[in-house]
Amino acid sequence: MSIWNRITAALSALAAGEPLSAVFDHLRSPPERSVGFTIAIIALGAKMAKADGTVTRDEVAAFRQIFVVPKEDEAAAARVFNLARQDVAGFDAYAGKIASMFAREPGVLLDLLEGLFQISLADGHFHPQEDRFLAEVARIFGVGDRAFRALRARFVQDAPRDPWDVLGLPHGASLDDARAAWKQAVRDCHPDRMIARGVPPEAVQLATRRLLAINAAWAEISGAKVA
Repeated sequence: MSIWNRITAALSALAAGEPLSAVFDHLRSPPERSVGFTIAIIALGAKMAKADGTVTRDEVAAFRQIFVVPKEDEAAAARVFNLARQDVAGFDAYAGKIASMFAREPGVLLDLLEGLFQISLADGHFHPQEDRFLAEVARIFGVGDRAFRALRARFVQDAPRDPWDVLGLPHGASLDDARAAWKQAVRDCHPDRMIARGVPPEAVQLATRRLLAINAAWAEISGAKVA
């Protein structure tokens, strides 16, 4: 059964008039984590798409950059997006439920933020309202300032870039510590690890850009240390 069929089944459990945000209360067992991840990124993406005052074709199409959506499943994906846009619940309600669902897996929450950054830039602009939206979601998720700065630097042109932030290390950490952090970060980017965290196979391409940034950070740090 495809991820979209499982999402349709999850949505069918909602009572009449029940908001989309309520679906997260029913997604607790490990097999449903990929369903929760997919609904979360679409729901928060739909809320964020209105943060700059408009919902563009590019922002809707951004989901295709993250998820492979077969033609026969387009209706299911569109339904989640539209339910999120129509839901009167604020984005913080969604973010809070998602944070609770993945409370023991902070890596999943970083994966979600990464996808949201990608969606925010689909129209070629990074609006201040989107920045505030993402910063608040990061706060609700419990993502620290260093990790958030690293994400912003990876996606937003002209944002300050600090290789130590990318590896989650303080300035002046030893080369051995930097090497260990780099290797761990690379392992965490492996598709099998991402799928185990709850990222559906359709979205593991999120790791490609992250891996480039991790390797670039290590190259910069190790080069500076050797020099």
